[in-house]
Amino acid sequence: MTASRPKLGLVVGGGGLPPSLIARCQASGRPFFVIRLKGFADDQTLSAPHVTVGIAEIGKIIACLRAEACQALCFAGLVQRPDFASLKPDLKGLSLLPGVIAAAAQGDDGLMRHMLNIFEREGFQIEGADQIGDDLTLPAGPLGLHAPQPTHQSDISQALRVARAMGELDIGQGCVVVAGLVLAVEAQEGTEAMLRRCIGLADAIKGNPDHRKGVLAKCPKPIQDLRIDMPTIGLSTVERAAEAGLSGIVGEAGRLLVLDRQAVIAAADAAGLFIFGAAAP
Repeated sequence: MTASRPKLGLVVGGGGLPPSLIARCQASGRPFFVIRLKGFADDQTLSAPHVTVGIAEIGKIIACLRAEACQALCFAGLVQRPDFASLKPDLKGLSLLPGVIAAAAQGDDGLMRHMLNIFEREGFQIEGADQIGDDLTLPAGPLGLHAPQPTHQSDISQALRVARAMGELDIGQGCVVVAGLVLAVEAQEGTEAMLRRCIGLADAIKGNPDHRKGVLAKCPKPIQDLRIDMPTIGLSTVERAAEAGLSGIVGEAGRLLVLDRQAVIAAADAAGLFIFGAAAP
């Protein structure tokens, strides 16, 4: 059934999500083509059928997708907000640039929604990464051997509350809470950099591998379009959370992507961390 789905165009940046989606397309037999964004996409995506295009070459991206008969489109991977003054748009990109800049002034989510609208107006069906593989999102309850205990519940509740409040302000998706204290919040630096800051904090205010405390929470922003920017965790997230002495990771069930699921579970089990899918509000 998957092979009968429309050919998929994958517009990709960096990180582990694009290779995961490529592997799922290959395993299911779904036809696909990769648009690698120059300066962002990793070498891991070079083995797939692809073209490498500048982020502002919107006309070229659309032309390539049509030449490859792609009807559906998925945006995946890490892409930093560009310096608009340094962009080199093609004619199509140049005509769209004023609207893109205006949307960027409304925040990252406004910019991403605007970009989705551009491609939808061109006739492409937008798919979220969770639609490419049915086992990509965090299920409800514990994932792996370990589950949160009653002593963890207050930190879980506080971390989810803070992460959701940050999302309301379009700041970031993650935060770390230990014993009710907010140790760190995620902004533009990303989850791993935030966790590295926590690793450097004194044990007096955080846990350690011998006495774990606190949680990392990641939640989508209320205004964001989950087809393009669903929160994500992977093996490195678990490794950094373990180094930071945390007890576990929590997200909203069905609204958090889990990359390299088996490796993530194995690492969390070995470190004694729980990964837990909470009910979305």
